Amino acid sequence: MASEILNNIKSAMKVAMRAKEKERLATIRLIQAEFKRVEVDERIELEDDRVIAILDKMVKQRRDSVRQYQDAGRDELAAIELTEIDVIQTFLPSPLTEAEISAMIDAAIAETGAETMREMGKVVGMLKGPMLGRADMAVVSKLVKDRLS
Repeated sequence: MASEILNNIKSAMKVAMRAKEKERLATIRLIQAEFKRVEVDERIELEDDRVIAILDKMVKQRRDSVRQYQDAGRDELAAIELTEIDVIQTFLPSPLTEAEISAMIDAAIAETGAETMREMGKVVGMLKGPMLGRADMAVVSKLVKDRLS
């Protein structure tokens, strides 16, 4: 079964080519190159959940780069990374609101019966799948930690 997100990315590439959107096209080509690398390295055909995980990782890498560029006073390079983040995020599912994240954390804590920090891994593990690509898991981990302390 072909990934719906992969199909969206292919059609977005054609649109970007026709519209001569160089930056957007370059980012889409980076995305496709990363997908191809994973498919070749792991000898698999990508499904939507794996596509989302790859896109999420690409966003995280670029956020780290933005921080490093800004710390070094290289705002022009940070701006390029921010543009790439915007393009990549158009292919990710819509982000969760704070209220949705909070409700999901409460539900996961109730379902696992977690009461202490030792059980934090169970809660975060349960949240990882449904929140993938829709929330920053570092922030979610911090929120879970606050609730369990």
